[in-house]
Amino acid sequence: MGVEAGGKSKRLLRFQLEIAALVLLISPSLANGSKCILFNFGDSNSDTGGLMAGLGLYLGPPAGRQYFNRTTGRFCDGRLYIDFLCEGLKINFLSPYLESSGSDYTHGVNFAVAGTATEATEATVIPFPLSTQVLQFLHFKNRTRELFPQGLGSMISEKGFENAVYSFDMGQNDIAMPFNANSSYPQVIEKIPAILSRIKDAILNVYKNGGKKFLIYNTGPLGCLPQKLALQQQIYTELDTYGCLASHNNASKAFNVGLSELLDEMNSQYTNATFVYVDIFSIKYDLIANHTKYSEFLTSINHLPQKWELWKTN
Repeated sequence: MGVEAGGKSKRLLRFQLEIAALVLLISPSLANGSKCILFNFGDSNSDTGGLMAGLGLYLGPPAGRQYFNRTTGRFCDGRLYIDFLCEGLKINFLSPYLESSGSDYTHGVNFAVAGTATEATEATVIPFPLSTQVLQFLHFKNRTRELFPQGLGSMISEKGFENAVYSFDMGQNDIAMPFNANSSYPQVIEKIPAILSRIKDAILNVYKNGGKKFLIYNTGPLGCLPQKLALQQQIYTELDTYGCLASHNNASKAFNVGLSELLDEMNSQYTNATFVYVDIFSIKYDLIANHTKYSEFLTSINHLPQKWELWKTN
């Protein structure tokens, strides 16, 4: 479960994400008053209620207690980074594609679903892999075209789809699942090229259907998640400087290097589009490496098990 950051950490996150998004969103059309539109694909890091709506489940407290004061389907006690990004762009929080009641798609759609990966396997359980999320987007776009002349639906125009930002945050579960199955570090690394290939296919599918502006997040420090430390430290015993599982973090770094190289290649090959790489690993790892700087953030997570010395203030 995520934890809403406070103070300096919240401002840091907002600043870095807003700068990345504004690089994509500043264009002549927006200068003329067109609205910001954002389509998001991902997992629990950016799921604003998709899994709960899709499976008809209920995610109870402490989810939602910090900001919304109610459950929202987010795997967090407050807002997610996608929410901070929407606030910075002055648009409404993105509604989940799978939410049938009360959704507002005028500024985009959130296709992210917790627990998903780049492909559907028996290990993932959740039937909404990245490829399916992209197909859902294509269905949404086609349906919007049908309804637009009638003045119905989201009323996103063809120009709106062309100028929209398409954000992708996928890969964490692809790396986590083989570790959950007690795979060795080399076995996990062997899977990275296939993961990156599926991410590339998904991005290109959107690109071939008119997308031009892409915001792609790398994966965070998997080995620092309390869940991984609690469940897997007896198997993967080597810790890094800050008490995180070294194998998991090294796998995340290897994936991120490959993702960065992939986006460099795509920027060179598809010159009429922009692919921005967002280093979410560094943002999150900074919270851990410099945890004493973020006392307000630490206060907000005092419900975590006290045995994790990593999270304690001096």
